[in-house]
Amino acid sequence: MIDTHAHLDGCAEPAADLVARARAAGVARVITIGTGIDSCEAALAIADEHDGVYAALGIDPHQARGAEAERVQELCRLLAHPKAVAVGECGLDYHYGADAKAEQRRLFERQLQVAADLGKPVVIHTRDADDDTAAALAGFPGTVVMHCFSSPGLTDIVVERGYYVSFAGNLTYPKAQELREAAARIAPDRILAETDSPYLAPQQRRGRTNEPAYVMLVLAALAELRGEPDLEQRIDANATAAFGL
Repeated sequence: MIDTHAHLDGCAEPAADLVARARAAGVARVITIGTGIDSCEAALAIADEHDGVYAALGIDPHQARGAEAERVQELCRLLAHPKAVAVGECGLDYHYGADAKAEQRRLFERQLQVAADLGKPVVIHTRDADDDTAAALAGFPGTVVMHCFSSPGLTDIVVERGYYVSFAGNLTYPKAQELREAAARIAPDRILAETDSPYLAPQQRRGRTNEPAYVMLVLAALAELRGEPDLEQRIDANATAAFGL
């Protein structure tokens, strides 16, 4: 099994401990995420230290008005690392950043261009920004991974366009029925799972700090609602294809 999205550099515990527990739980691979240049460098350092750990490198939309937004070109150097598998997370968040929509769109578009130039997949964060996210991605020529999918209104578009769609622990929350209905509609060769550690622990661990080992709980929820007992192997194969692992 693989956790396709974890912030190992943002967890309180050492990455070595988290990776060890993940392996004991059956999680052989983890993609750790950079959310700014320093975070990207930390993610690569963690990936270098552990077999089966890879990195996606980006600048998240919450930093669109800060100094990090001017450092997009530095991503190109970091993305040359052999364990750098994607650009992101990047995207739009109007829930917390409604006053910086124009700046977010500029930052997002610049990172999409980097991904297109380098032939890398993009890992997308989107919240309360369905229309602008869909518009920005309409012309992107490469692989798109919708991280921590939480936008049921985008389901028709992601299915039609053939994006990879990754689900996290919020899928298991009692009020997430629309999200579970969306998960049931994703094509078998496009579904992924993640933890978004240290955030969004699954319902069975809610209130605790999330970690990559808990992706097995997300897997179990997905397998049950989709009626796919062999979903673990499928998700692992999908991630291999999406990220070129």
